[in-house]
Amino acid sequence: MNKREKIAVTCAALFLGLFIITQLIVVPVFEKRDDLKNQILEKNNTLLDMKILRSEYFTMKEKLESSQQGLKKRSVNFTLFSFLDKLAGNTGLKSHIAYMKPSTSVKEDSGLKISRVELKLQDVTMKDLTSYLFNVETSENMVIVKRLSITKTGKDTGLVSAVLQVETFES
Repeated sequence: MNKREKIAVTCAALFLGLFIITQLIVVPVFEKRDDLKNQILEKNNTLLDMKILRSEYFTMKEKLESSQQGLKKRSVNFTLFSFLDKLAGNTGLKSHIAYMKPSTSVKEDSGLKISRVELKLQDVTMKDLTSYLFNVETSENMVIVKRLSITKTGKDTGLVSAVLQVETFES
């Protein structure tokens, strides 16, 4: 081989050597670095999700503790039926009660026992109804109105009938 051919073969060998070194060492290093960067991003996203879940957990835990304390504050012999009946007597609506249907059920996902009363009030003024609802919702007995249906009775009487479904947890 002459000098020119030797230079060409040497250059080709150097180029081929550099190409092989690049493909076997340099490219895998950069690919591994990119994979690690992606893994870090995924782990950061997972960590952020975990922080959000942790915050939600502590919020739910605080609400649970607050609810448990509220249930402990109720009198030992508290019943939803008697509470609603007594409240109707206090607000002057006892004579307007058409029916009260008590029931209990167990919430499937938590196993908590729910006491429920369906109550129908007939021919009451909106003022009396709102007063009754306000007293139900703001009582310290952890009672909520789950459902409410109001219908107007008569044309110009200004009276309504209401069907309430009131719930509370039993301790």
